[in-house]
Amino acid sequence: MSWIYLLFASILEVGFTTAIRYTDGFTKFWPTALVLALAAVSFACVAKSTATIPLGTAYAAWGGLGAVGTVIIGALYFDEPVTFWRMFFLGLLICSIAGLKLVTD
Repeated sequence: MSWIYLLFASILEVGFTTAIRYTDGFTKFWPTALVLALAAVSFACVAKSTATIPLGTAYAAWGGLGAVGTVIIGALYFDEPVTFWRMFFLGLLICSIAGLKLVTD
Protein backbone atom coordinates (compact mmCIF):
# COMPACT_ATOMS: atom_id res chain seq x y z
CA MET A 1 0.00 0.00 0.00
CA SER A 2 2.91 2.35 0.71
CA TRP A 3 4.06 2.18 -2.91
CA ILE A 4 0.56 3.17 -4.02
CA TYR A 5 0.74 6.22 -1.75
CA LEU A 6 4.14 7.01 -3.23
CA LEU A 7 2.87 6.67 -6.81
CA PHE A 8 -0.08 8.95 -6.02
CA ALA A 9 2.30 11.45 -4.40
CA SER A 10 4.41 11.43 -7.57
CA ILE A 11 1.37 12.07 -9.76
CA LEU A 12 0.45 15.00 -7.53
CA GLU A 13 4.02 16.26 -7.80
CA VAL A 14 3.69 16.32 -11.57
CA GLY A 15 0.49 18.30 -11.07
CA PHE A 16 1.94 20.89 -8.75
CA THR A 17 5.16 21.35 -10.69
CA THR A 18 3.16 21.80 -13.89
CA ALA A 19 0.83 24.27 -12.16
CA ILE A 20 3.83 26.36 -11.09
CA ARG A 21 4.14 27.37 -14.73
CA TYR A 22 0.81 29.23 -14.44
CA THR A 23 1.47 31.09 -11.18
CA ASP A 24 3.38 33.99 -12.79
CA GLY A 25 5.92 34.01 -9.98
CA PHE A 26 3.24 33.06 -7.44
CA THR A 27 1.35 36.29 -8.14
CA LYS A 28 -1.81 34.60 -9.46
CA PHE A 29 -4.06 33.39 -6.67
CA TRP A 30 -5.78 30.30 -8.11
CA PRO A 31 -2.75 28.67 -9.72
CA THR A 32 -0.77 29.35 -6.55
CA ALA A 33 -3.55 27.87 -4.41
CA LEU A 34 -3.57 24.80 -6.67
CA VAL A 35 0.20 24.39 -6.32
CA LEU A 36 -0.02 24.62 -2.53
CA ALA A 37 -2.96 22.22 -2.28
CA LEU A 38 -1.42 19.60 -4.57
CA ALA A 39 1.96 19.94 -2.84
CA ALA A 40 0.40 19.51 0.61
CA VAL A 41 -1.43 16.33 -0.38
CA SER A 42 1.65 15.05 -2.19
CA PHE A 43 3.82 15.60 0.90
CA ALA A 44 1.21 13.88 3.07
CA CYS A 45 1.22 10.85 0.77
CA VAL A 46 5.03 10.69 0.82
CA ALA A 47 4.93 10.85 4.61
CA LYS A 48 2.34 8.07 4.71
CA SER A 49 4.48 5.93 2.39
CA THR A 50 7.42 6.11 4.80
CA ALA A 51 5.53 3.86 7.21
CA THR A 52 7.11 0.90 5.41
CA ILE A 53 9.42 2.39 2.76
CA PRO A 54 12.76 3.78 3.96
CA LEU A 55 12.79 7.58 3.90
CA GLY A 56 15.67 7.87 1.42
CA THR A 57 14.07 5.41 -0.97
CA ALA A 58 10.68 7.11 -0.72
CA TYR A 59 12.14 10.55 -1.33
CA ALA A 60 14.28 9.40 -4.27
CA ALA A 61 11.40 7.55 -5.90
CA TRP A 62 8.96 10.45 -5.33
CA GLY A 63 11.33 13.01 -6.77
CA GLY A 64 12.42 10.77 -9.62
CA LEU A 65 8.93 9.75 -10.70
CA GLY A 66 7.80 13.35 -10.42
CA ALA A 67 10.72 14.45 -12.57
CA VAL A 68 9.96 11.81 -15.21
CA GLY A 69 6.31 12.84 -15.33
CA THR A 70 7.16 16.53 -15.47
CA VAL A 71 9.59 15.99 -18.36
CA ILE A 72 6.90 14.06 -20.23
CA ILE A 73 4.32 16.81 -19.63
CA GLY A 74 6.85 19.43 -20.72
CA ALA A 75 7.56 17.58 -23.95
CA LEU A 76 3.92 16.87 -24.75
CA TYR A 77 2.31 20.18 -23.81
CA PHE A 78 5.02 22.83 -23.69
CA ASP A 79 7.17 21.84 -26.67
CA GLU A 80 10.21 21.24 -24.50
CA PRO A 81 13.03 19.44 -26.32
CA VAL A 82 13.08 15.67 -26.67
CA THR A 83 16.70 14.84 -27.34
CA PHE A 84 18.58 11.60 -27.20
CA TRP A 85 20.54 12.62 -24.11
CA ARG A 86 17.47 13.85 -22.21
CA MET A 87 15.70 10.56 -22.88
CA PHE A 88 18.85 8.56 -22.11
CA PHE A 89 19.24 10.12 -18.68
CA LEU A 90 15.51 9.92 -18.07
CA GLY A 91 15.79 6.20 -18.79
CA LEU A 92 18.65 5.93 -16.31
CA LEU A 93 16.48 7.67 -13.73
CA ILE A 94 13.67 5.20 -14.34
CA CYS A 95 16.12 2.28 -14.02
CA SER A 96 17.42 3.75 -10.77
CA ILE A 97 13.91 4.05 -9.34
CA ALA A 98 13.11 0.47 -10.37
CA GLY A 99 16.38 -0.63 -8.75
CA LEU A 100 15.48 1.09 -5.50
CA LYS A 101 12.09 -0.64 -5.55
CA LEU A 102 13.73 -4.03 -6.15
CA VAL A 103 16.21 -3.70 -3.28
CA THR A 104 13.74 -2.27 -0.76
CA ASP A 105 12.26 -4.85 1.63
